[in-house]
Amino acid sequence: MIVTENLSKKFDDFLAVDDLNLQVSTGQVLALLGPNGAGKTTTIRMLTSVLRPTRGTARVAGYDVIHQANAVRARVGVLTEMHGLYDRMFADEYLDFFGQLYGLAEHPRRERLEELLERFGLTGVARKRIGEYSKGMRQKLALARALLHDPPVLLLDEPTSAMDPESARLVRNAILDLRSAERTLVVCTHNLSEAEELADQIAIIRLGRIVAQGSPQELKKDLLGPSEYELRLATPLNGYLPALPMGVRITAWGDTWLRYHSSSPQTHNPEILRFFLSQGYDITDLFEIPRSLEQVYLQVVGNGDLRQNREGRYAG
Repeated sequence: MIVTENLSKKFDDFLAVDDLNLQVSTGQVLALLGPNGAGKTTTIRMLTSVLRPTRGTARVAGYDVIHQANAVRARVGVLTEMHGLYDRMFADEYLDFFGQLYGLAEHPRRERLEELLERFGLTGVARKRIGEYSKGMRQKLALARALLHDPPVLLLDEPTSAMDPESARLVRNAILDLRSAERTLVVCTHNLSEAEELADQIAIIRLGRIVAQGSPQELKKDLLGPSEYELRLATPLNGYLPALPMGVRITAWGDTWLRYHSSSPQTHNPEILRFFLSQGYDITDLFEIPRSLEQVYLQVVGNGDLRQNREGRYAG
């Protein structure tokens, strides 16, 4: 649904996006992460045919962003950081106006805006002027506008910004529902736990280049190393650390617990359990230590030497 090859944008002497390569399939959610000024917004503007690339190519929903710009714009829904809402209009009037701009016939247009108002909990305030809306309500209305023409591609910049937890959960659930409806989404967010929950693929941009790309699980494995496990015992070790199988490395321990890295947990964990049980230890728990996308992000963004290569997810 989205394919870019060496997509780049230069403003005078400043290279904002440098040889960006992406491929996002139908039904996938891509989270685009990076510090402020990394090139995320510029990338979104090129994918929506608002900005013309300096070099490289991009196709969105099968259309070229340079030569078929109108077709691209008709097939994307965009939630920008600055919503551009018309404060003196009522919410239903506002959505109806944009529905007309999209060329929707009156009856399906009214059905669609009523469906979206209900989905985002705005039905009761549909006849309230937008200028009286809270930040969270404005965010939901802007998202409803992006969905109005039922686009196959959605580009969302900070979709849950300024929302209370209940509203943010509503929007995240809506995004997950949209993915299951065979729609491709690109989400720019600084909320890393949100990105991990929503995204099939992660792309981290630093200084205009993708420095890491892959699924959350792939990035954790590739950048954080082997999984770490913790074994908890009811029986004290009394300072005794047994010899564990080859490929297992103890990283920390206490009197009734130990942590270890395993290169093959499917093989090693059953062996370790059998060993401790055979030695008369009572085991209370064995679990994998959670690893977050935040750990991946901080490691990648803090390493200026990481660069995307064309064969793998990252290169050092």
